[in-house]
Amino acid sequence: MRLFPKFAFQDRHRHIIALIKENTSRLIFAGICSLMISGATTTMGYLLKPVIDKIFVNKDAQGLMILPLFIIAAFLIKGLGTYGQEYFMNYVGENIIRRLRDQLYDRIQDLPLAFFQKERTGVLMSRITNDVNILKSMVSSAVTGALRDGSSIIGLAVVVLYQNWRMAIIAFIVFPLAFLPVIELGRRVRRVSTGCQQAMAELNAFLHETFAGNKIVKAFGMEQHEKKRFFTQTQSILKLEIKGVIVRSLSNPIMEFFAGLGIAFVIWYGGWEVIKGKTTPGTFISFLACVILLYDPIRRLSQLNNSIQQGLAAADRVYDVIEARSDIHDPPNPHPMRSGSHTVRFEDVEFSYGEKPVLNGVNLTVHDGQILALVGMSGGGKTTLVNLIPRFFDVTGGRILIDETDIRDFKIADLRREIAIVTQDPILFNETVRDNIAYGNLNADDADIIAAAQAAYAHDFILRFPKGYDTVIGELGGRLSGGEKQRLCIARALLKNAPILILDEATSSLDTEAEALVQKALENLMRGRTTFVIAHRLSTVAKADHIVVVVGGRIVEQGTHDSLLALKGEYAKLHEMQFAAHNGRAETAEIPN
Repeated sequence: MRLFPKFAFQDRHRHIIALIKENTSRLIFAGICSLMISGATTTMGYLLKPVIDKIFVNKDAQGLMILPLFIIAAFLIKGLGTYGQEYFMNYVGENIIRRLRDQLYDRIQDLPLAFFQKERTGVLMSRITNDVNILKSMVSSAVTGALRDGSSIIGLAVVVLYQNWRMAIIAFIVFPLAFLPVIELGRRVRRVSTGCQQAMAELNAFLHETFAGNKIVKAFGMEQHEKKRFFTQTQSILKLEIKGVIVRSLSNPIMEFFAGLGIAFVIWYGGWEVIKGKTTPGTFISFLACVILLYDPIRRLSQLNNSIQQGLAAADRVYDVIEARSDIHDPPNPHPMRSGSHTVRFEDVEFSYGEKPVLNGVNLTVHDGQILALVGMSGGGKTTLVNLIPRFFDVTGGRILIDETDIRDFKIADLRREIAIVTQDPILFNETVRDNIAYGNLNADDADIIAAAQAAYAHDFILRFPKGYDTVIGELGGRLSGGEKQRLCIARALLKNAPILILDEATSSLDTEAEALVQKALENLMRGRTTFVIAHRLSTVAKADHIVVVVGGRIVEQGTHDSLLALKGEYAKLHEMQFAAHNGRAETAEIPN
């Protein structure tokens, strides 16, 4: 699977621009507000000429009464324009970020298990939260700066050229010199920003792992160790952030220095023109004010380059995921999948995660309604085998058929609709009991949910909760015992009512009492379904219709419990080992104190 294909750089820009264009109406209003700001700024600079020449030099009392009103109006217009622009541009920025977050989450959910095995949860969380937030800053500041500062620069440039084109050329000549170092600094900002974002992603991954595994941290007394690891990561982030601060901070003084050069030349040259009578003091002061006002938006545009470079670094990380493509996809002309019982057949199935094969030459048929047990030592390929049925992975050789149709010819959604899974680690959500059970069928009513809970032997303990079925069970069902969580998972699978069932070590982590209840619930769940059972405890598979022993990715034995014991092969060895271990525990329990 191509997790991070190298798409053309321009494609990402075009996609962001397309998202911006979706907000055209608000951009138009923001543009109008920008014109109000630039118009008011230009007017304030130009009004200095009549203030000095007419009021101060010519002592025009009537002008003294009128001009302050124009100045008040200019400031009012600028204030209204600033408010409107801030509102519309922030709305556009937030809306674009919402769309990007939605697209990012949508893409992540569609990617196969192989992606999640390679990517850490904390890193993915960082891309949705931190990286997308940086993009928001880029979009908002880039468009806002382009509209506000661009229009201000144009307006003020027209005024200074109109007032004195000779001084204007002197003022403008330093601009190209100022932007050359700013562009180079922008490249460095992008490199540093990429490092900061990667470091933040690592920190998020670290936090997720240590918070989720807090019980183990405390059990092994590793609090101080984890604190030191955290402090080391934050120190690394600090160093990167300081590098970023240094690089970003340089652009402003560089622009200030060149602005000073330009203004110094203007004062020198303009002063001579005033002394020689070629221009009036009012024109000179107005020109100088406009030049000073002109350098401010130019300086902001130079800082804008830093925001853009940071945003582009974040865009690369976001679009690496959005552009990821899965090798597991729907066929162009999917075969319809009927509801009801199914026969599953493995035909010369091979699978490999990389160079080393995990499954090799697996041939197996499970008829509708049969219970197939897969046993063997850990790492033999049992879980991989059942994970191929819902196409969490695709076979690298051979094929898997359901009712004589290759599963790759079905739509993925149709295929998985016919399959229910209960795993060793019960996965529940921080929702109510009702919501967790209904996850198997969102259209189920209360009666169906209660019936599923009763069949899973969960109804009684649910009623003991303060709010019954409306009780929120905590993250990953943290407020429940292992047996209670597993029974809710079984109720969820019962409610889905899928004809193919996969039980992957569903009772291995439970104590004897909890296992007995869960086993009764599983018997209800397996009834009438084509069932694949993975179990280390051979006592749980003795009643299976067919047992398969998987060793090193191959089926080495298969048959019923009694026939496999009679073979005195791998299954018999496993049975003997467990029987000896069980007797050993029993004898230990009988030793007196």
